[in-house]
Amino acid sequence: MSGRQTLHRVPDRPHAWLAWLLPSQALVIALWWGFGWRIGLPAMLLSHVPFWVSVLLPRATLYGPVLARLPVEERAVWLTIDDGPSDDTAAILDLLDRHGACATFFLVGARAAARPELVREILRRGHGIGNHSQTHPQAWFWALGPRRMAREIGEAQATLAALAGVAPRWFRSVVGMTNPFVAAPLRRHGLARVAWSARGYDAVRGDPAEAVARIERDLAPGAIVLLHEGAPHGRSVETIERLLQRLQALGYRAVLPPGDAPAVRPVHADATVR
Repeated sequence: MSGRQTLHRVPDRPHAWLAWLLPSQALVIALWWGFGWRIGLPAMLLSHVPFWVSVLLPRATLYGPVLARLPVEERAVWLTIDDGPSDDTAAILDLLDRHGACATFFLVGARAAARPELVREILRRGHGIGNHSQTHPQAWFWALGPRRMAREIGEAQATLAALAGVAPRWFRSVVGMTNPFVAAPLRRHGLARVAWSARGYDAVRGDPAEAVARIERDLAPGAIVLLHEGAPHGRSVETIERLLQRLQALGYRAVLPPGDAPAVRPVHADATVR
């Protein structure tokens, strides 16, 4: 696997998107001035498409670098579990132990503050933690301004660092959406953004078999798998258990990226890796 510096890419130019926005709008003004609204209006609408698409697509890089898969050739995947800690956390940790698997838990700061023992237990069992905002503003994260965005990321970072004794290195945007104001606080806190390459919509679909089947279609060496805990349908633990069984049957290992220790958890005696 490549070194941590290649994967852990903190935004170095958080306002680079302006280099695309300003010239494009200057061109729109010139077209409107020269040819009127019949040309200027469509040009203005088209010029905004890349900026809106980059908000909606989790793997878009206009607003900063993002990691969507691990550069490995062997059958290894990175399990990422969003939205905790929750009532499911302890059971998920037991499942991961049983299968000799490891994962990164992308935690919500306010929820972590309410359950500090679970944050410490995640780390004690050899897993990683990531920053998933302070309050998880699901409906409005995409539209947050620079001050609120900085608070969501910065407060979660401070909360998790205080509870865990170590600051998270990875950040996942809420609902995967990323606006122009995400990169600056990521740079300030040394965070790298993580997306995913396999998902089963397990946060909204209550059928574990269906969710795992969707994930399996996108499994490949280095896949970053998006999972959730504490979903309203109450079947998150069952979904993760079924996925771990499928990974084992298919010969996949669940690993952490370089720099997140341990890189591979020991396989327990009751877990058979094929």
